[in-house]
Amino acid sequence: MIFMQQLINGIALGSVYALIALGYTMVYGIVQLINFAHGDIYMIGAFAAYYAANMFNLSFVPTLLAAMVVCALLGMTIERLAYRPIRKAPKITALITAIGISLLLENLVRIIIGPNPKSFPGLLTSKMVTIGNLEIDSLKLVTLGVSIGLMILLTFIVHNTKVGKAMRAVSQDKDAARLMGIDIDRIISYTFGIGSALAAVGGVLVGVLYQRIDPLMGIMPGLKAFTAAVLGGIGVIPGAMAGGVLMGIAESLTKGFISTKFSDAIAFSILIIILLFRPSGLLGKKSSEKV
Repeated sequence: MIFMQQLINGIALGSVYALIALGYTMVYGIVQLINFAHGDIYMIGAFAAYYAANMFNLSFVPTLLAAMVVCALLGMTIERLAYRPIRKAPKITALITAIGISLLLENLVRIIIGPNPKSFPGLLTSKMVTIGNLEIDSLKLVTLGVSIGLMILLTFIVHNTKVGKAMRAVSQDKDAARLMGIDIDRIISYTFGIGSALAAVGGVLVGVLYQRIDPLMGIMPGLKAFTAAVLGGIGVIPGAMAGGVLMGIAESLTKGFISTKFSDAIAFSILIIILLFRPSGLLGKKSSEKV
């Protein structure tokens, strides 16, 4: 029974990691950039929701949409101003730029709103739902439902819409896609926007679950989501989903049966093991270039 409870907790947590990991994997799949600022966009999504809910007295869904719009615009702006000018530069330049953007966002938020944690508004009421012999917090079910719904929506967009087909074409061969009349810059911008909107949802769901947000809240989930993307096969959308869920389950089971102190160590041990034995990830294709 305790195992099942921890498993459900892990799947709910993992679904949040999966939402963030999708942003990492989409951007890497298109421009081969590891966007380390992505965890901070997740943090800004939580704060955007905090201010939208408090200033305009919005309910859960409008607050979620407001955070998604803010972060989508932020992601597209970062891509336009910071990443597009160095797109043809060596990868180390892009990596250093991403780390710089991450530090810039963290410190800007700390300067503007202060370093202290804030209490997230109670957008949803927590109730215990009984399923068989299990008692599950309704907020975790909402987290799981929203995450699964958005993953299905993203899969539909990627495989059945014109923008999604263009994204897949650009990820395969940019020059051929350009010859076919696809606006590469516009598709890359959309990719950043969609990935950032998903990260915002992760931030809002964590705020609803734990009722506490702070300017540094994106660091550890961002790193774990990156680990999840590598675990599943960075650049592969189903891999990011699977990696996120596996990471959440591993963390939850570690907390439940070993120690909370080892949960972070387990996450990064998984990253090291994957990089050593299968750098392309569980669902990734073998490549001569390691992630």
